Amino acid sequence: MGFASFVGRVCFASIFILSAWQMFNEFGVDGGPAGKELAPKLNLAKKHLSSQFHVNFPDIEVRQLVLTAIAMKGLGAILFVFGHGFGAFLLIVYLLVSTPILHDFYNYGPDEPRYNILLGDFLQCVAQCGALIFFWGMKNSITKRRKKKGPKSKTA
Repeated sequence: MGFASFVGRVCFASIFILSAWQMFNEFGVDGGPAGKELAPKLNLAKKHLSSQFHVNFPDIEVRQLVLTAIAMKGLGAILFVFGHGFGAFLLIVYLLVSTPILHDFYNYGPDEPRYNILLGDFLQCVAQCGALIFFWGMKNSITKRRKKKGPKSKTA
């Protein structure tokens, strides 16, 4: 059972590890293709949030966001492979922050072709987040069960 769990974690984490590796290899002066894709979506999200909350958000350098994403995905995935709960936490935070910005299906109409692609990607990220939350919950419940069990005292 332990080996199957490890293999499952490796397969799941490979999505994040390979993505972080690709982003790292393509990272340039401007953040690479990830930075070019993120910049307009980030500006749109900032504009939307500013209009809703009537607050001006500071300028955020896209290059630093891409570096943060690489670090969170890479470190989180490696820790997750070895069964560490903090790795799952890093991946959950990454998904919760990046998914609504990168997969902005809500900016398109249902009849537009881009809508279905972005909605599918968004739902895939939601499913990944759900799997990580499930892992985190199972990991915490197993630790609690082990702590509750203590040696039974023999009474004669």
